[in-house]
Amino acid sequence: MTAKEIMAELQAHGEAKLKAILVKHGIKEPFFGVKIEFLKTIQKKVKKDNRLALELYATGNADAMYLAGLIAEDEKMTLTDLNTWVKKALSNNINEYTVPWVTAGNPAGFELALQWIDAKEEHIATAGWSALANIVALKPDTELDLPKLKTLLDRVVKTIHTSPNRVRYHMNGFVTAVGIYVAPLTKAAIATAKAVGAVSVDMNGTACKVPDANENIAKAGTRGVLGKKKKTVKC
Repeated sequence: MTAKEIMAELQAHGEAKLKAILVKHGIKEPFFGVKIEFLKTIQKKVKKDNRLALELYATGNADAMYLAGLIAEDEKMTLTDLNTWVKKALSNNINEYTVPWVTAGNPAGFELALQWIDAKEEHIATAGWSALANIVALKPDTELDLPKLKTLLDRVVKTIHTSPNRVRYHMNGFVTAVGIYVAPLTKAAIATAKAVGAVSVDMNGTACKVPDANENIAKAGTRGVLGKKKKTVKC
Protein backbone atom coordinates (compact mmCIF):
# COMPACT_ATOMS: atom_id res chain seq x y z
CA MET A 1 0.00 0.00 0.00
CA THR A 2 1.12 3.55 -0.68
CA ALA A 3 0.85 6.44 1.74
CA LYS A 4 -1.78 8.01 -0.50
CA GLU A 5 -3.88 4.83 -0.51
CA ILE A 6 -3.61 4.52 3.26
CA MET A 7 -4.64 8.14 3.83
CA ALA A 8 -7.74 7.55 1.71
CA GLU A 9 -8.55 4.44 3.79
CA LEU A 10 -8.11 6.36 7.02
CA GLN A 11 -10.34 9.20 5.88
CA ALA A 12 -13.04 6.72 4.87
CA HIS A 13 -12.96 5.06 8.30
CA GLY A 14 -12.95 8.19 10.45
CA GLU A 15 -15.74 8.50 13.00
CA ALA A 16 -17.06 11.84 14.20
CA LYS A 17 -18.15 10.51 17.61
CA LEU A 18 -14.77 8.91 18.28
CA LYS A 19 -13.02 12.05 17.12
CA ALA A 20 -14.95 14.14 19.66
CA ILE A 21 -13.86 11.78 22.43
CA LEU A 22 -10.23 11.77 21.32
CA VAL A 23 -10.08 15.56 21.32
CA LYS A 24 -10.78 15.46 25.07
CA HIS A 25 -7.86 13.05 25.44
CA GLY A 26 -5.43 15.47 23.87
CA ILE A 27 -5.46 14.37 20.23
CA LYS A 28 -4.93 17.38 18.01
CA GLU A 29 -5.98 18.21 14.46
CA PRO A 30 -5.57 17.07 11.82
CA PHE A 31 -6.97 13.56 12.33
CA PHE A 32 -10.00 11.56 11.20
CA GLY A 33 -10.88 9.60 14.34
CA VAL A 34 -9.98 6.08 13.21
CA LYS A 35 -10.29 3.14 15.59
CA ILE A 36 -7.01 1.46 16.51
CA GLU A 37 -8.47 -1.90 15.50
CA PHE A 38 -8.74 -0.62 11.92
CA LEU A 39 -5.20 0.75 12.03
CA LYS A 40 -4.11 -2.75 12.96
CA THR A 41 -5.78 -4.23 9.90
CA ILE A 42 -3.51 -2.02 7.80
CA GLN A 43 -0.57 -2.95 10.00
CA LYS A 44 -1.20 -6.63 9.25
CA LYS A 45 -1.11 -5.92 5.52
CA VAL A 46 1.98 -3.75 5.59
CA LYS A 47 3.80 -5.45 8.49
CA LYS A 48 7.06 -3.45 8.73
CA ASP A 49 7.99 -0.68 6.32
CA ASN A 50 10.15 2.13 7.64
CA ARG A 51 10.03 4.22 4.47
CA LEU A 52 6.24 4.13 4.52
CA ALA A 53 6.24 4.89 8.26
CA LEU A 54 8.27 8.04 7.67
CA GLU A 55 5.90 9.15 4.90
CA LEU A 56 2.81 8.61 7.02
CA TYR A 57 4.27 10.40 10.02
CA ALA A 58 5.24 13.37 7.86
CA THR A 59 1.57 13.94 6.98
CA GLY A 60 1.03 15.36 10.48
CA ASN A 61 -2.27 13.45 10.70
CA ALA A 62 -2.53 11.86 14.16
CA ASP A 63 -4.17 8.67 12.85
CA ALA A 64 -1.44 8.22 10.25
CA MET A 65 1.27 9.05 12.80
CA TYR A 66 -0.03 6.38 15.17
CA LEU A 67 -0.03 3.83 12.33
CA ALA A 68 3.50 4.92 11.44
CA GLY A 69 4.66 3.85 14.86
CA LEU A 70 3.08 0.43 14.44
CA ILE A 71 4.87 -0.31 11.15
CA ALA A 72 8.17 1.47 11.84
CA GLU A 73 11.37 -0.56 11.91
CA ASP A 74 12.61 0.88 15.18
CA GLU A 75 16.25 -0.07 14.75
CA LYS A 76 16.40 1.69 11.35
CA MET A 77 15.26 5.03 12.71
CA THR A 78 18.09 7.58 12.77
CA LEU A 79 18.67 10.11 15.52
CA THR A 80 17.40 12.78 13.14
CA ASP A 81 14.26 10.74 12.47
CA LEU A 82 13.49 10.27 16.16
CA ASN A 83 14.19 13.88 17.08
CA THR A 84 11.99 15.02 14.20
CA TRP A 85 9.22 12.70 15.34
CA VAL A 86 9.30 13.86 18.95
CA LYS A 87 9.22 17.54 17.98
CA LYS A 88 6.11 16.94 15.87
CA ALA A 89 4.42 14.73 18.49
CA LEU A 90 1.92 17.31 19.72
CA SER A 91 -0.97 14.87 20.19
CA ASN A 92 -0.99 12.90 23.44
CA ASN A 93 -1.36 9.54 21.70
CA ILE A 94 1.80 10.25 19.72
CA ASN A 95 4.07 11.73 22.40
CA GLU A 96 2.92 9.28 25.09
CA TYR A 97 2.81 6.08 23.02
CA THR A 98 3.93 6.13 19.39
CA VAL A 99 7.24 7.95 19.75
CA PRO A 100 8.19 6.23 23.05
CA TRP A 101 7.44 2.79 21.56
CA VAL A 102 9.69 3.36 18.57
CA THR A 103 12.39 4.98 20.69
CA ALA A 104 12.40 2.03 23.10
CA GLY A 105 13.22 -0.29 20.21
CA ASN A 106 16.09 1.84 18.94
CA PRO A 107 19.73 1.27 20.02
CA ALA A 108 20.07 4.97 20.91
CA GLY A 109 16.73 5.09 22.69
CA PHE A 110 17.99 5.33 26.28
CA GLU A 111 20.36 8.21 25.61
CA LEU A 112 17.70 10.05 23.61
CA ALA A 113 15.12 9.61 26.35
CA LEU A 114 17.56 11.05 28.88
CA GLN A 115 17.95 14.11 26.68
CA TRP A 116 14.21 14.51 26.16
CA ILE A 117 13.29 14.50 29.85
CA ASP A 118 15.29 17.71 30.21
CA ALA A 119 13.33 19.46 27.46
CA LYS A 120 11.30 22.58 28.27
CA GLU A 121 8.52 21.44 25.94
CA GLU A 122 5.99 19.34 27.85
CA HIS A 123 5.31 16.96 24.97
CA ILE A 124 9.01 16.17 24.53
CA ALA A 125 9.68 15.63 28.25
CA THR A 126 6.57 13.45 28.39
CA ALA A 127 7.87 11.33 25.51
CA GLY A 128 11.18 10.96 27.31
CA TRP A 129 9.70 9.59 30.53
CA SER A 130 7.34 7.31 28.63
CA ALA A 131 10.23 6.02 26.53
CA LEU A 132 12.21 5.21 29.68
CA ALA A 133 9.25 3.25 31.05
CA ASN A 134 9.02 1.27 27.82
CA ILE A 135 12.76 0.64 27.71
CA VAL A 136 12.85 -0.93 31.19
CA ALA A 137 9.86 -3.07 30.24
CA LEU A 138 11.64 -4.44 27.17
CA LYS A 139 15.36 -4.68 27.83
CA PRO A 140 17.03 -7.34 29.99
CA ASP A 141 18.37 -5.95 33.26
CA THR A 142 21.90 -6.73 32.06
CA GLU A 143 21.43 -4.13 29.31
CA LEU A 144 20.09 -1.45 31.65
CA ASP A 145 22.07 1.20 33.52
CA LEU A 146 20.74 0.38 36.97
CA PRO A 147 22.62 3.14 38.83
CA LYS A 148 21.25 5.70 36.37
CA LEU A 149 17.73 4.36 36.80
CA LYS A 150 18.13 4.73 40.56
CA THR A 151 19.13 8.39 40.16
CA LEU A 152 16.05 8.88 37.98
CA LEU A 153 13.87 7.48 40.76
CA ASP A 154 15.46 10.01 43.11
CA ARG A 155 14.76 12.73 40.56
CA VAL A 156 11.09 11.76 40.48
CA VAL A 157 10.80 12.22 44.23
CA LYS A 158 12.33 15.69 44.02
CA THR A 159 10.57 17.02 40.92
CA ILE A 160 7.35 15.20 40.08
CA HIS A 161 4.98 17.55 41.87
CA THR A 162 6.45 20.63 40.18
CA SER A 163 6.65 19.09 36.70
CA PRO A 164 4.17 19.80 33.86
CA ASN A 165 0.84 17.96 33.85
CA ARG A 166 1.42 15.05 31.46
CA VAL A 167 5.05 14.77 32.52
CA ARG A 168 3.82 13.97 36.04
CA TYR A 169 1.63 11.19 34.65
CA HIS A 170 4.53 9.50 32.89
CA MET A 171 7.03 10.02 35.68
CA ASN A 172 4.56 8.04 37.77
CA GLY A 173 4.41 5.47 34.97
CA PHE A 174 8.19 5.23 34.96
CA VAL A 175 8.24 4.45 38.68
CA THR A 176 5.62 1.76 38.13
CA ALA A 177 7.54 0.24 35.22
CA VAL A 178 10.81 0.12 37.14
CA GLY A 179 9.05 -1.51 40.06
CA ILE A 180 7.46 -4.18 37.91
CA TYR A 181 10.09 -4.91 35.27
CA VAL A 182 13.43 -4.26 36.99
CA ALA A 183 13.56 -6.71 39.89
CA PRO A 184 16.79 -5.31 41.41
CA LEU A 185 15.08 -1.93 41.75
CA THR A 186 11.60 -3.04 42.83
CA LYS A 187 12.16 -2.04 46.46
CA ALA A 188 13.60 1.31 45.41
CA ALA A 189 10.59 1.97 43.17
CA ILE A 190 8.20 1.13 46.00
CA ALA A 191 10.07 3.51 48.29
CA THR A 192 9.90 6.17 45.57
CA ALA A 193 6.15 5.76 45.16
CA LYS A 194 5.62 6.03 48.91
CA ALA A 195 7.76 9.16 49.09
CA VAL A 196 5.89 10.73 46.17
CA GLY A 197 2.41 9.97 47.49
CA ALA A 198 -0.66 10.86 45.45
CA VAL A 199 0.04 12.30 42.00
CA SER A 200 -2.36 14.93 40.74
CA VAL A 201 -2.92 15.16 36.96
CA ASP A 202 -5.60 17.18 35.16
CA MET A 203 -7.46 14.65 32.98
CA ASN A 204 -9.42 17.32 31.11
CA GLY A 205 -12.79 16.13 32.36
CA THR A 206 -12.35 12.51 31.24
CA ALA A 207 -12.90 9.48 33.45
CA CYS A 208 -9.21 8.55 33.34
CA LYS A 209 -7.32 8.31 36.62
CA VAL A 210 -3.66 8.31 37.61
CA PRO A 211 -2.63 4.67 38.28
CA ASP A 212 -1.38 3.98 41.79
CA ALA A 213 2.26 2.91 41.37
CA ASN A 214 2.51 0.91 44.60
CA GLU A 215 -0.80 -0.80 43.99
CA ASN A 216 0.19 -1.88 40.48
CA ILE A 217 3.61 -3.09 41.59
CA ALA A 218 1.95 -5.09 44.38
CA LYS A 219 -0.52 -6.63 41.90
CA ALA A 220 2.36 -7.68 39.66
CA GLY A 221 3.98 -9.30 42.67
CA THR A 222 0.78 -11.19 43.47
CA ARG A 223 0.66 -12.47 39.90
CA GLY A 224 4.27 -13.57 40.15
CA VAL A 225 5.41 -11.51 37.18
CA LEU A 226 7.87 -9.10 38.78
CA GLY A 227 10.93 -8.88 36.57
CA LYS A 228 9.23 -10.54 33.60
CA LYS A 229 9.88 -8.45 30.48
CA LYS A 230 7.47 -7.61 27.68
CA LYS A 231 8.00 -8.94 24.16
CA THR A 232 6.63 -5.75 22.69
CA VAL A 233 5.28 -2.45 23.96
CA LYS A 234 3.34 -1.58 20.81
CA CYS A 235 -0.41 -2.03 20.93
